[in-house]
Amino acid sequence: MTQQAAQTANPVRARVAVIGGGPAGLMAAQQLALAGVQVDLYDAMPSVGRKFLLAGRGGMNITHAEPYSQFVTRYGASTAPLLPMLDAFGPQAVRDWVRGLGLETFVGSSGRVFPTDMKAAPLLRAWLHRLREAGVQFHMRHRWLGWRGDALLLQGPQGDVLVQADAVVLALGGGSWARLGSDGSWLPLLAARGVAVAPLQAANCGFDVDWSAHFSERHAGEPLTTVAISARGADGHSLYKQGQFVVTAGGVEGSLIYALSAALREQINADGHAAIYLDLLPDFSAERVAAEVQRPRGARSMASHLQSRLGIKGVKAGLLRECLSKEQYADGEQLAQAIKHLPLRLLRPRPIDEAISSAGGVRWDALEGCMLAAVPGVFVAGEMVDWEAPTGGYLLTACLAGGQAAARDVLRWLV
Repeated sequence: MTQQAAQTANPVRARVAVIGGGPAGLMAAQQLALAGVQVDLYDAMPSVGRKFLLAGRGGMNITHAEPYSQFVTRYGASTAPLLPMLDAFGPQAVRDWVRGLGLETFVGSSGRVFPTDMKAAPLLRAWLHRLREAGVQFHMRHRWLGWRGDALLLQGPQGDVLVQADAVVLALGGGSWARLGSDGSWLPLLAARGVAVAPLQAANCGFDVDWSAHFSERHAGEPLTTVAISARGADGHSLYKQGQFVVTAGGVEGSLIYALSAALREQINADGHAAIYLDLLPDFSAERVAAEVQRPRGARSMASHLQSRLGIKGVKAGLLRECLSKEQYADGEQLAQAIKHLPLRLLRPRPIDEAISSAGGVRWDALEGCMLAAVPGVFVAGEMVDWEAPTGGYLLTACLAGGQAAARDVLRWLV
């Protein structure tokens, strides 16, 4: 669509195609429909919001209640470009929107915000009902294949479909959870049109570790609770976080690992591996640990001594055996140091399709607002853009905010 055509289009009569039925696409469709635009939403899957539903299976975390000044820092290098979107539709706006759909929310002990019933399905049902009332037309099993001339090319149940629209919102997700529709197949289509893109990478992901067969067989699936990790951040500064994670058959995963995954991934990209240091007893001072380790133990084994004096057993005891030589383990000073600063080498991120989310995608410098500079009239929203965030409601909030921002930019384009 030409700029001249866009400027003469009447928003009330305009037709916008939204490609992708995740949170960003649904939010863009909502705002456009409420403005009087005819919205046709296309998705490759049999139904919309499939990743949204699966993410909410363990409790639908919609946003976070921490102070807003702290909330916006969770997006790292993308805080600046995301800030106007979050200012317009931030954590409180998300809660108000949920309430407007007839559902209440509450703040959990961690600061995470949930619907009162903790479920994603009622929220999605209420949202889809509101969208249909607003006139949004849904077209399922329509996979976007790019363009044919000026028309969108989609593969539908009956074959290829050409769609003409006054504007397009692409909200196709990132590259994780391909079985639910986010497979990243859009990236080469945009690159071929001259859009600057960054490779998709795993985010909020686990990492591979070269465990011995003995350790893997004995401890896979065991959680490491009340531990801390220190690592090197992307900017060279030291990172330190306390929490828990899980030992897997081939590595590590879980909330504490996910919280550091961006920095760990970038360290691997730069150095070929990442080094983290485990504090197995973060509530104990180094001096106390050293005193307890070197306390006389009589005929007891060191393993029995550590369990009795420091409560170290199970997977924590196994990690000490796994990561230390016999000589280091037998040396009280080195053992005490390892309990507070145990080195662990991470080899690579787990495959992107196992990750909770992805980094990479359309680069910020490829955008004018939310519009692709190389493809005027085409706007992008959500995880397609090159930003990432930790779990805790930050991902969903930014996707919703991005969908709203894309809709606002479309409306300005159409006027």
